[in-house]
Amino acid sequence: MKHVKQILALLGAVLLAALYISTLIFALSDSPLFFDLLKISVAATILLPVLLYACILFARLNHRDDDEY
Repeated sequence: MKHVKQILALLGAVLLAALYISTLIFALSDSPLFFDLLKISVAATILLPVLLYACILFARLNHRDDDEY
């Protein structure tokens, strides 16, 4: 289970880094299409960590064996 958590944590970090890079690229562009993509990217950058935290919190609350946490 620990190995799976490490892989998921790494995947989340890579996804957040990709969102930050895409936000920077969209912010530096002048196209109207990129402005809409910038709004989506900023929203995803905010919502993704919140959703990940909610999933972790839910998993901890529903975990029956308290020795691991």
